[in-house]
Amino acid sequence: MWKKILIAILAVVLIGGGAAWINREAIVLELAKRSTVARYPVAANQPVVWAEGPSEAARTDRPPNIIFILADDLGINDLSTFGGGVADGRVPTPNIDALANSGAIFTQAYSGTASCAPSRAMIMTGRYPTRTGFEFTPTPDGMGKMVSTFGAAMGRKAGMPGPIFHADAAERMPPYQDQGLPGAEVTIAEVLRDGGYHTTHIGKWHTGLGAEFGPNAQGFDEALIMASGLHMREDDPNVVNAKLPFDPIDKFLWARMQYAASFNDGKWFEPRGYLADYYTDEAIKVIRANRNRPFFLNLAHWGVHTPLQATREDYEAVGDIQPERLRVYAAMVRALDRSVGRITETLKAEGMLENTLIVFSSDNGGAGYIGLSKVNAPYRGWKLTLFEGGIRVPLFMSWPGRIPAGLKVEAPVAHIDLMPTLAAAGRSTLPANTEIDGVNLLPYASAKPPSTRPHETIFWQSGDYRVVRQGDWKLQITHRPARNWLFDLANDPTEKNDLAAANPAKVAELTALLDAHRKSARPPLYPFILEGPIAVDKSLADVKPGDEFIYWPN
Repeated sequence: MWKKILIAILAVVLIGGGAAWINREAIVLELAKRSTVARYPVAANQPVVWAEGPSEAARTDRPPNIIFILADDLGINDLSTFGGGVADGRVPTPNIDALANSGAIFTQAYSGTASCAPSRAMIMTGRYPTRTGFEFTPTPDGMGKMVSTFGAAMGRKAGMPGPIFHADAAERMPPYQDQGLPGAEVTIAEVLRDGGYHTTHIGKWHTGLGAEFGPNAQGFDEALIMASGLHMREDDPNVVNAKLPFDPIDKFLWARMQYAASFNDGKWFEPRGYLADYYTDEAIKVIRANRNRPFFLNLAHWGVHTPLQATREDYEAVGDIQPERLRVYAAMVRALDRSVGRITETLKAEGMLENTLIVFSSDNGGAGYIGLSKVNAPYRGWKLTLFEGGIRVPLFMSWPGRIPAGLKVEAPVAHIDLMPTLAAAGRSTLPANTEIDGVNLLPYASAKPPSTRPHETIFWQSGDYRVVRQGDWKLQITHRPARNWLFDLANDPTEKNDLAAANPAKVAELTALLDAHRKSARPPLYPFILEGPIAVDKSLADVKPGDEFIYWPN
């Protein structure tokens, strides 16, 4: 019934225009919020009881504990490690910087793709979506239509091209919870669990739910997941909210997201406090509960993804930064940095730091739709583009007992490398008869690395938007608009000088690589339903008619 009501309201929204638009939009958003609250009740906070490991260590030569910390939509310029920092360096990230400097910094690290869920699947499996079929980010019911409707109206005001909604594809979509990484795929959690690790997931999952797709089905002994996406209750007296009136995705999130968690596929309940702090509190409990056995902790933060929400304490601490959304965003980065510091301090206090591998990354680059122009500086592009700004991510590895401090690895690496790297660290066996696209990076995080690069060629693909990097050459091909870009990243890492017209032979060579990669691919598990226009060089708050766009299919 709720679907019929929303469809009817959206039909009304699409008829007519003028001054009544805002009222109709408000009605749609309010109905969506009420429908969500009615369908998905959230109980009061419930304490999570984590499994306790042995009271004494069973062996002295055990493999390292492994903690993977993943930020969401963190721009590479948000970290002072890279000489940046939010608000022109006014908000540094000292704890993340310390982690980076204690081990190896991969200076040319790439996400699996420019959106969250497929990147996470590549981290889990070490495989391209052309092998798994998990190519597009799962979208909740109604999101494509609502974002398309609001985006078209907003685009007309800004002189932007409109989004394209594929209603026929939307009809063929499986339910949201079944838009997942197939259970037949072998994850790093399964590999480590089979090698004797206790495996725990905390935070965002977004690669399907339930008996086949959820974290408990994909190798995690225990899982505390983000059931819905508010960082705090919108009306919490200690929260500062920053809404983005220019962004249709933001409107959807505020209307449809709740403040909710779920433990081991159980019912939804409220977390306790700000989400990044809550996840960190629970992660510390997991570390202490497993101090006497090897464990794998996958800590997947929701920060700094929208909706933009911060605690009042963090908001006050970052100072009078303008615009308001930048101040709230800066406060969110501060909370993320605090989380990393608390994890590291806990390991020190428990005497576990020397034998713990900590890896830190982000699922993709910063988003242009938050309206902040410098999050990916100096790189072009954003999340939902395959320009460097959309796929260049921080990647650090700290393992004091194994990786020398202060290393910088200049060779290109990618998220597909994390699965075989963590498996090697955990002395665990990769799955037989499964082609892994990534490579073990531990030899490169050493005082005497191999002379060859981990990869000569890296691929990205989302529908008809395809990219290859071979050596230092990078070719991008899009269907909408129908064009390509060729860049020499050794001399032009910020992709300012398109060499496609001057180098047709190189374009042909790299196009052949892309075609061969696609020819061996399996079809996507489900179709994309929306093609959204993404400005390459402007944040959504600054875009103007005539700015260069690509369309991102999802």
